Amino acid sequence: MNDMVSKNRSIGNSVIRADILEKVTGKALYTADLKFSDLLHARIVRSPHPHANIISVDLSCAWNLSGVVDVLTPFNVPEGKVAPDLPILDTRVRFVGDEVAVVVAENELVAKEAINTIDVEYQILGFSVDIHQALSSGAIPIHAGGNLINGSALVESRGDVEQGFAKADIVLEESFTTPDHHPAALEPRAATAFWDGKLLRVYKTSRGIHADRSAISSALGLQLEQVEVIAPHLGGGFGSKDETRLAVLASVASMRSQKPVKIELDREEEFLAGRRRHSTQTKAKIGITHSGDITGIDVETIMDTGAYLSSGPGVVRRAGQAALYLYECPNVRYKGSLVYTNTPAAGSYRALGAPQGHFALESLIDRAANAIEMNPLDFRLKNHVSPKGQQGERVTPIGNIVDTQPVEGGIPFSSNCLRECLMTGSKMINWYDRDKYEYSTKKGAKIGVGMSMFVYRGGPGGKSSAVIDALDDGNYAVSLGVMDVGEGALTVLSQIAADSLEIGIDAIQIVVGNTSLTPKAPITAGSTVTFSTGKAIISAAHTLREQMTLKAAAYLRVPASDLKFDGTRFFCGKKTVSVRDLVLDNGGKISVSETIEPGSTEHVINSFGAHFVKLRVDETVGSVEILKYVAVHDSGTIINPTLAQGQVRGGISQMLGYTFTEDMIIDKSTGIVLNANYLDHKSPTIRDIPKIDVVFVGENDPDGPYGAKSLGEPPSIGPAPAIANALYNATGKTYPNLPITMDRIIEGS
Repeated sequence: MNDMVSKNRSIGNSVIRADILEKVTGKALYTADLKFSDLLHARIVRSPHPHANIISVDLSCAWNLSGVVDVLTPFNVPEGKVAPDLPILDTRVRFVGDEVAVVVAENELVAKEAINTIDVEYQILGFSVDIHQALSSGAIPIHAGGNLINGSALVESRGDVEQGFAKADIVLEESFTTPDHHPAALEPRAATAFWDGKLLRVYKTSRGIHADRSAISSALGLQLEQVEVIAPHLGGGFGSKDETRLAVLASVASMRSQKPVKIELDREEEFLAGRRRHSTQTKAKIGITHSGDITGIDVETIMDTGAYLSSGPGVVRRAGQAALYLYECPNVRYKGSLVYTNTPAAGSYRALGAPQGHFALESLIDRAANAIEMNPLDFRLKNHVSPKGQQGERVTPIGNIVDTQPVEGGIPFSSNCLRECLMTGSKMINWYDRDKYEYSTKKGAKIGVGMSMFVYRGGPGGKSSAVIDALDDGNYAVSLGVMDVGEGALTVLSQIAADSLEIGIDAIQIVVGNTSLTPKAPITAGSTVTFSTGKAIISAAHTLREQMTLKAAAYLRVPASDLKFDGTRFFCGKKTVSVRDLVLDNGGKISVSETIEPGSTEHVINSFGAHFVKLRVDETVGSVEILKYVAVHDSGTIINPTLAQGQVRGGISQMLGYTFTEDMIIDKSTGIVLNANYLDHKSPTIRDIPKIDVVFVGENDPDGPYGAKSLGEPPSIGPAPAIANALYNATGKTYPNLPITMDRIIEGS
């Protein structure tokens, strides 16, 4: 690596989070906490029907209420679109909870009262609350073009899967389902907008202020320079806070009233208007020989994207990475279909399709190993994708950046320590002792040990920028367009900046959360921030140091090659100039801006891991107790060990709900979500979380910033299949449907 490393190296140390003091003392301000003079409050009228045309909206009773300032309806708002299939307000509603109208009032109480006085006339339409209804011959199209998005499935393949199955001694096929799964972030979304006649300033819960700025300006027909988006602290998002309709509605209301307007969702609205994980129905098929070779893998997934497209195309593609690239196999095919339904829209919930895809494949792998009487660990050790990558020929032109989720073979990984993950985790769980376990001391309970492994495509995430200013107080301002969504990214990026500039981390000031003050950047998603923004910071830091060295050489009248730097000053013998004086001599600021296209022209950049679970299950009552959980990750250099361990433990804890209890229950006769609250959603509590042992293995990645790869999302991939496989080991019964509820355990399915 060519990256400079500070003598006072902060990378590899558990630097305390930059925002921790504000958060634990309650001083951190979130969007809903912000105060404005002359603030108006808005509430949303939502559809009681899953599918209907709006014929008319009677506002007469609302206008009779003192304090009502304005009402937005599909008939009086601009015709712009927030997304290709999402108007600002539409005369058609597509799920129970869809936005119909917005009441703007002098206070929130009046706004709440007024929404109940509005009389909406609907033309009720037929609706589809699951993919089978939506794809049936009589289903009413939810959007123009039909309910099967793009009219066909995404198909990606390598080799000839039918020939692969013909060579197999055994072909296994099984069906799997995964549920609608809501992130249930603590902070409901909110937005406050203020139009001053020239500039629209929007404060919102956001994971991508520059993407939000583009969407808002496009929807309202404004120039990009006329919109400023500001994002305070974010109370969790997990990929769900990537819609901008709320902010657009607040903006329209402000432009009409010429006052700041705030919209804040309550908990039930957040469950409805938020972005859930896509539910899936998957058929997975594998061909194997008696010696344990895989001859073919064929996976077909149908994914429910809900009423609006959102990030569906990216999610359905990512769901195929396990089938296409986790195991060495010359013949693979993935077919992914995305379907509209009259349900709340899905989005890019943590790991974007990878949990669904890995659950199916990794569950089937244990069945395959059992069919030839091979230990599941040995089967994986024999067949996992190697550092050399997949067999085959490279298709990507030489010199072009390689996709982090390719289909082709012939391209090695930048680093791949999956085998080390498997070996390390198996030793920690005492894997080869698992068949020695008998009934536990609790009557009727059984012990099981299971595992899963995974690959994830994070890392490069599009063009990334960083601006670094050397300031006249001797510190450095690092301006970034990405957001910290609660994971501690700003602390990690501060560490990268400090080491790249060869200074102490206390001299770094990170500037984020304002489109007017930061360079354009992608959204915080796909585990790309540390890699992509980290690389941009390194590039900017190197350029800044070169410029400052030249300026110091001119100031001191010595050759630049003779200069040394100790973190606060440049010196050559007895000649010295501090950073502060050098900056003052150059007008009070020395600034560098760098934009890069992160990625590799030679390697596939992926993260890997393996999870192992030991549990006790009592089939008579349906209870499961996790006795030991081991998570081993290959994420390259670990920049901040404490934050990294928190990411792994958090991802696993979050997915325990996905595995055992969480599901958006939608009434098939009405389209109503029946559990749109914390009590009925059944998220795990702290008492449900087991001790989790986290280990990082592997090597520094040659393409990553200081050798780092992605980590934020991979921990969410392993839990469900590892637990399902442990239950299979304990009971001999398969659990192909998530969540694996107590009832399903009692029933044995």
